[in-house]
This record gives sequence, C-alpha cells and structure tokens, in this order.
Amino acid sequence: MSAINFAVIGYGGMGSYHVHTIMPKEQIHVKGTFDISKERQAVSEEKGHYVYTSYEEVLNDKEIEAVLIATPNDSHKELAIQAMRAGKHVICEKPVAMNTQEFDEILAVAKETGQTFMVHQNRRWDPDFLIIRELYKNKQIGDFFQIESRVQGANGIPGDWRHLKAHGGGMLLDWGVHLLDQLLFMIDSPVKTVAADFSYILGDEVDDGVAAFLTFENGEKVVMEVGTTNFIKLSRWYVKGTKGTAVIEDWDLSGKLVTPTYAPDVVAPTPIQAGVGLTKTMAPPSEEATKTLPLPKGLAEYPEFYQNFYDVIRNDAEPVVKNEEVYRVLKLIETIFEAGEKQQILTFE
Repeated sequence: MSAINFAVIGYGGMGSYHVHTIMPKEQIHVKGTFDISKERQAVSEEKGHYVYTSYEEVLNDKEIEAVLIATPNDSHKELAIQAMRAGKHVICEKPVAMNTQEFDEILAVAKETGQTFMVHQNRRWDPDFLIIRELYKNKQIGDFFQIESRVQGANGIPGDWRHLKAHGGGMLLDWGVHLLDQLLFMIDSPVKTVAADFSYILGDEVDDGVAAFLTFENGEKVVMEVGTTNFIKLSRWYVKGTKGTAVIEDWDLSGKLVTPTYAPDVVAPTPIQAGVGLTKTMAPPSEEATKTLPLPKGLAEYPEFYQNFYDVIRNDAEPVVKNEEVYRVLKLIETIFEAGEKQQILTFE
C-alpha cells in the first residue's frame, strides 16, 4: 500500500525530530512543512521539503492525507479541528489540549468527520518503562505496592513558550503527561485519590516541578515527580513489590532487582552502628538472605506508533494510543492541578 502523505505543522524541535528520526519512510511521506518562523521555514527548505506559506495552503492541498501538529499546546485544538474538517487525519503532540473541555471538542469533530485523531504518547515505547511494565506483568518481584517514577534535571524550564501559562507551559503538562500516561497504561486499576505539590522556585508563572501522590483502588501507591532544579537526581524508577525491589537509575538502563532467597535457617542480620545508636532493623540482610538479579528485557507487544497509525488508516487497525486513555490522563492532570492549588487529597472520578 502507498505511504501516507503528511504535512508537518510546526518544524521546531519536536516537529523536525518526527521528520528526521521517527517517521518511517516506507509508511510516511512528508510532502511539506508549515511554520510561522522564517528561520525554520528556511531550514525546512534546505532539507528538501516543500514549505507551505499558510495553514490554509496545507488544508487546501488535496494530496495531503494527514498532518502532524507539533506546535505550542494552546494551538492544538483549533489546528486539529480545522484539519479534520478539511478531510485530514491528525497526529497531535502531547498534551493533546489545554483541558478536557477542549479535548471533548476535538473528539466531537473527529466523530463528526470520521477522521482519525491520535496523540503521540511516545513514552509508551521507552525501554525503561517497558522493563517496569514487564516486571509488573510477570510478578518477578511480586505484586507492586509502591511505584516511584521520576524525571529530574537541573536546567530549568526549556524553551520560551513553556514558561507561559497561556501557552500551556509548565512541567506537569510537559513531562508529567508522559509519566502519568505510562502509569495509567500499565496499572490495571482506577485511580482513587490524588494529592500534589508544585514547585515555583524559578519564579515563572508555571510550575518548574511537580510531585503527585496517587493511590489506586487495588491499593497500589505511586509517587510521580518531575523536577528541573535537581542537581543530584534520584532514580528514574524505584519499585517495591511483595517479593523484592527494583531500581532503574537512568535512561542508560543501569539498575537491578533484589529479591529474598527464602533460604532456610538464614542468619539474622547483625546490628550496625547508626549515628549514635545501634539498629538491627535497618542493618543490611545477611548475605544468604537476598540475591541480586539483572533487569529483565522489556519488549512492547504492540507495534511502533507510526506503524500503528499507518495500519489504522490503511488497514482499519485498532489504535495503540486510544483517545479514551488520553482523556483519562488529561482529566487526572486537571485533578492534580486542583489538588495542588487546594492542598487537599482529592477523590478522582
């Protein structure tokens, strides 16, 4: 079958990354790009793309079957609705919209026009997440009861528009949307309660960091944290299961599992000096009591995003990233904002 003719709307960091790194040439043909920046237009033209002079020109191009929207968050809704009403399928960068009300409007037009609308929640394919998801499924460390998922850096909020509330800036919408999508995609239980704490250390009008505390109906507890003022980072994942503990330090996938051996007649731990006192409780277990194992391999049993999008359009396949899942993440983000503002533990419905 023929490749899908695409126009890329927004040829900045993410838009150009799609074009040059992740769009498979066998399934996707990028005919051209549109960006309001003259500099980025020039770069795109140098790369051999047709450069559209307006969004209307994109929408009037009958050869274009689909558009990728990689623009500031507050523009997603209008661009997506216009594209679908012009008969184009849409891939939209995350977060899909500023709030669930906007997303409802997008979904209504998708239903009305019959066009495919998918959100690029690409972190479902991250190797570190796939390892944790494999542990969750195979129960190598038992059932999870506490998950800590963090991304931390010390470079502040990136770019320009991400500093502005009107454009949907801030780190909950920038990175939190990824971590929450991973968690809700993995955990087979509804969220029960939400608490949150935001950081505004850098003086911007949007959050430069957020910690969300989630409990699920099955009893699992999650700490989700995004930080941009962390000069010493904590582990990317720290997971406690009923039969062991797992840690992944960073995206280089350094980490390990530690599980009990359940060996008979294990020697009791020897008390250690802890500050000015002794402790047996916090002493390391005896050598024969635990074993250290390598992390398992994590593989996605679902196709890559663009392969899936192609199959949805050409072969009527089911989307890997479903709009109802995206909606649930966006609703959870709204609840996290509310919980942080009220400094209360809120019930998630």
